[in-house]
Amino acid sequence: MSTEPRFTYQRLTHADLPMLAEWLARPHVAEWWGAPPTLDELRQDLEVDIAADVSWQYIALLDGRPVGFIQAYDVMRADPDWWREETDPGARGIDQFLAHAEQLGQGLGTRLVGQFVAKLFEDPAVTKVQTDPSPDNARAIRAYEKAGFRPVARVVTPDGPALLMVVRRDAWRGP
Repeated sequence: MSTEPRFTYQRLTHADLPMLAEWLARPHVAEWWGAPPTLDELRQDLEVDIAADVSWQYIALLDGRPVGFIQAYDVMRADPDWWREETDPGARGIDQFLAHAEQLGQGLGTRLVGQFVAKLFEDPAVTKVQTDPSPDNARAIRAYEKAGFRPVARVVTPDGPALLMVVRRDAWRGP
């Protein structure tokens, strides 16, 4: 029997937004996610995301305790200012963070990402998963590499410089 921590993913709801707002204001999150949005901005963003059905947000739970945020999105259908070159309808993107600074550096980020990618690959239409950490975020890059992602290119996104990293279904080895 595996002793590896198992994450579950609960769809983000309006009731989760105050907690998410507090997490986004934490220094270890804001360092990479930028200035935290207001609660009203989070509400508006969630409504847009629900209506568009292009991205899906989750609270990551570990042993039933909320420990992070993770989202997936359909790369081709996402905001037109992002990933204009993408032609693969099976491409999904992810973004995430661990909410508690004391949990950093323990391998939980790698497990969170790996288990979520496995969940995405349960859909046979998904061909690859990508993410785009800051090139300065060495911790995140290491976690993604351990989860099976490979660097593809340095890119400039609406959020600034990023390292595009991809894991393809045919190269996926599991979490």
